[in-house]
Amino acid sequence: MLAKLIDFLLCRFTSFITGVRPQKRIEQQQANQHRLYYANHNSHGDFILLWVSLPYEVRKNTRPVAGADYWNKGKIRRFLAHKVFNMLLIERGGDNPQKVTEQLSEALKQSSLIIFPEGTRKTNDDLPLQPFKSGLFYLAQQNPQLELVPIWITNMHNVLPKGFILPIPLLCELYIGDTLIYQADEDKAAFLARAEQALLALNPKSQEA
Repeated sequence: MLAKLIDFLLCRFTSFITGVRPQKRIEQQQANQHRLYYANHNSHGDFILLWVSLPYEVRKNTRPVAGADYWNKGKIRRFLAHKVFNMLLIERGGDNPQKVTEQLSEALKQSSLIIFPEGTRKTNDDLPLQPFKSGLFYLAQQNPQLELVPIWITNMHNVLPKGFILPIPLLCELYIGDTLIYQADEDKAAFLARAEQALLALNPKSQEA
């Protein structure tokens, strides 16, 4: 009950601060149909914003992917990770990336996932997007029917700037693209370029250029 209450309060608070509401374009999955939602990464608050944007029926069966080294520190983080957000925690910086891919593939049998394929938050404002990590390719290759949904997040880095604990009330927006799937015999470079472009195309600044 405590976890459900915190989930409710976090969603309402995030919506109040940012103006983001559940997105109608994100449809409820059919039975055994799970998706991979991937987005740009500028702030620690990105996954919460994306989490709130999912309709409840989708959100309750969707797990954010995050680093175990961060979320297993301290009782509060562990409680939020395991009881509130139901995160899929992975070990970062290991010498067996195949193990991580298998962990994600196994999780996709039961749930949709949220990932940030840049790996770390973008710190260079001159670059709209950092190069994607290769794990996205291997995950799509191992799950060729998996639907990947690109989502561009705007302004969250101003709501929760680096070093700030309390968020600043500012409107944010999410732009949701068409789904894409791995194409047979597509190589890593081509797939990652296509996935990056699908996300970049949602950036309002690129549309204005």
